[in-house]
Amino acid sequence: MSQVWILAAILLPLLAGALLLLRPVENRRTHNGLVMAVSLVTSLLIGGLLLSRPEGTLELGSIHPALTFAFRVDSLSLVFLAILAVLWPIAVLYSFEYMSHEHEENRFFGFFTMTYGVVTAIATAANLFTLYFCYELLTLCTLPLVMHEMDGKARHAGKTYILYSMTGAALAFVAMAAVAHYGSLDFVLGGSLNAAAAAGQENLLRLFFLLGFFGFGVKAAVWPGHLWLPTASVAPTPVSALLHAVAVVNAGVFAILRLTYYSFGTGLLQGSFAQWVMMGACILTIVFGSAMSWRLQHLKRRLAYSTVSNLSYILLGASAMTGAGLGAALLHMAAHSVFKIILFFCAGAILCQTKREYVFQLPGLGRRMPVTFTAFALASLGLIGIPPFAGFFSKWAIAQAAVELNHPVAWLGALALAVSAFFTGLYQVMVLVPAFFPTREQAAIAAENQSFTEAGWQMKTALVLLMLLALAISFGVGGLSDVLSRCAQGLM
Repeated sequence: MSQVWILAAILLPLLAGALLLLRPVENRRTHNGLVMAVSLVTSLLIGGLLLSRPEGTLELGSIHPALTFAFRVDSLSLVFLAILAVLWPIAVLYSFEYMSHEHEENRFFGFFTMTYGVVTAIATAANLFTLYFCYELLTLCTLPLVMHEMDGKARHAGKTYILYSMTGAALAFVAMAAVAHYGSLDFVLGGSLNAAAAAGQENLLRLFFLLGFFGFGVKAAVWPGHLWLPTASVAPTPVSALLHAVAVVNAGVFAILRLTYYSFGTGLLQGSFAQWVMMGACILTIVFGSAMSWRLQHLKRRLAYSTVSNLSYILLGASAMTGAGLGAALLHMAAHSVFKIILFFCAGAILCQTKREYVFQLPGLGRRMPVTFTAFALASLGLIGIPPFAGFFSKWAIAQAAVELNHPVAWLGALALAVSAFFTGLYQVMVLVPAFFPTREQAAIAAENQSFTEAGWQMKTALVLLMLLALAISFGVGGLSDVLSRCAQGLM
């Protein structure tokens, strides 16, 4: 498959989404058919790219000799592209039913579809400049989705999102400028810095790396840049799933992986203060996010802080600065994407059917919405890390990669995983047990919930497909882990 197909996979959803904004389609059936067709064709194009792996780089032009717009598919791209191609059409199917209860569907699906093109561009960016440009474009495409309701809470969420994103962009820009000055912006596994130019400047470059880590770490919800993510949970649930499981947060994680392994390089960072600061920030975020999830009663905000924690699981693996650490990070990235999108879709189905947002309002609903709560239970087991679900194996691999460093900070990382798993078990079980087995004190709430029913076929179909996917990656985790290990080593 020609490199031009990379451009097709980027431009098709971008142009289709823009067309929906400029020329709204009034007939809902036609509108939904168009959006689904674009999503499926884009996923098929990405599937073709994954199978054919076109060699070389597609260059579209430059604004400066060092600043070139270029795209290619490499081993790391494969992982992000596969997650997008599989989950996006399912998210679109779910969104049709959810958004039928909302307003401004054309605007929503216009920006939603454009976002698919932007994250595909991020996944296939061949250099740090292209990634940075598309990364900022992602903020502009998702801001209207965060502010969709346009009420006070949505406006506040939008302001918080843009403020944090701009701050992160400024820090990431400094890191990009440093890479350009001391080497090349092109992504090279092992790092693209010029050894002669960097000689004697190692500590300065490590400081620049940390600026980039915390800059890109805003979208990856690394503390203290995490606050926008739970605030953005006021957006419609498909947007929350987009932000927390598929596109935005994974883009942040992906950018950090590129910065660590393909720009600055682990040779510069291993054993230095930069590695331990990165790892320490991940440890703090893991424990903080899990503890906050346990404390909160609002279901979507609980899941949001769970995302804050789990994203730093991925980055903890990456901070090991080894091939095993990167492979473990990619495995958890894939597992978390599937489990978390299920949980948010369950929260959305509950909200649509019952208008209930808080955990204490849910007793007895498990028997009234069996598909939704079965999906919630399965994803919870995966998120907690109960064998044989993929979440157990990804966490185990991350812990192994950390302890192999035999450093006190790394051992703290392994301990943080155990503490977080304990909190995760608590805050997920606190939803599930009352939903299926309400106590006598909860009997009145359970009686009120008797009037509610399961969501419609589109939401249920999306949840069933995702449950099957979760089971597939869990029971095929050995093969998946091998593939992702090869991707981490640049062998795919």
